[in-house]
Amino acid sequence: MVWPIDLAVLTLVVMVAIGSLMVKDLLGAAILFGAYSFMMCLLWTVMGAVDVAFTEASVGAGVSTVFFVGAVFRTSRRTRD
Repeated sequence: MVWPIDLAVLTLVVMVAIGSLMVKDLLGAAILFGAYSFMMCLLWTVMGAVDVAFTEASVGAGVSTVFFVGAVFRTSRRTRD
């Protein structure tokens, strides 16, 4: 394994995770969660676990993100920020 690539992907994972926790908009949090899942997919691929990466990409970045965005669009806002 090439450790600079591992370090770069891990840094992106941590940045996206912190960003998804800090954002106040639900749609933005759902999209950042999808980006986090995609970055984890890249991390699994770099580590050589291609089957886990494929599962993370299809379930984590694909289906879960679509469900979260759909749930955000089906809710109504009570207050304006």
